[in-house]
Amino acid sequence: MKQIEVQIMGQSYLLGCPDGGEPQLRDAVERVDAAMCKIRDAGKVKARDRIAVLASLNLAFDLAAQQAAAVAAPAAAPASTTTEPGEVDAKAAQLIQKLDQALAGDGHLL
Repeated sequence: MKQIEVQIMGQSYLLGCPDGGEPQLRDAVERVDAAMCKIRDAGKVKARDRIAVLASLNLAFDLAAQQAAAVAAPAAAPASTTTEPGEVDAKAAQLIQKLDQALAGDGHLL
């Protein structure tokens, strides 16, 4: 196992990386950095830990949606049961809003 240095939202991290896994790890770092910067740049959330939680939830939601689509793809679903891209975005926005409300008065996660 080797260590690589990466940057996420301008902060350096030294991460352990299995042999041959550097391209996948760097791809994951890019996705996390992009997700966190997008939330930060929206200006509604300032705390780094809250940004990290919201970015993690966004990425997990996207992954779950992709996995559900992959499972549903072989079965021909009627057009009325397919989820439109706007519906997924709306559900994600509702989830983020609920999380933001739940964390708003907290000031810290734990």
